[in-house]
Amino acid sequence: MKVRQMIDTILLEARERGMSPLPGIFPMAEGSGFFGLAVARGDGAIGCLAFVRGEPEGAIFSDENGDLFGDKAVILVTRMDQFTLYEVKPDIAEALVMGCRVFDATRLRQGLSKAIPEIGVKSEGVGRLTVVLMKNHEPQQGVRLSIRKDGRVLGSDFTDGTGSAGFRLMHGDYECIVQDRSRQIRVFTLHFRENNQKILIEL
Repeated sequence: MKVRQMIDTILLEARERGMSPLPGIFPMAEGSGFFGLAVARGDGAIGCLAFVRGEPEGAIFSDENGDLFGDKAVILVTRMDQFTLYEVKPDIAEALVMGCRVFDATRLRQGLSKAIPEIGVKSEGVGRLTVVLMKNHEPQQGVRLSIRKDGRVLGSDFTDGTGSAGFRLMHGDYECIVQDRSRQIRVFTLHFRENNQKILIEL
């Protein structure tokens, strides 16, 4: 069975947990009881990370040029943009890892949480950030938003009738975690630079 067919077959009985760029996938998969796959697709390629007990243990990359497994697949998988996280049965995740084990798992996380310095941009200062959540130009009420930096959640709030949630933060770059009513999780990058700044997120 080809790699893509194998992954698609596994996903038929998998439960979707959320979607995020790779840095947001790791905290979503945390926990000793989590077994699953993070799958990304694009430009005729598919990338897959296999999680066992919350840790990325295996990697697969496949495109028209062939298939790569384990450590050889890591660099190409980490370059992919958007991943969907699926929960699968433990025996399936463990069996998959046996054929694509990553022995140097630190390579998966290298550089993902490091901020790129911006010349001429000041990061100091404290202000109020308002996040406005919209979908099809309609404000989304009652959605939980969390603000995270360097893997640590700094605050959470629910959007009001105007789709807005407010946070008091130091100026800088943050991740906004959006968990909708169906419990699907999406992660957005925010650049907070001035007091009373308002940032619109369109779902």
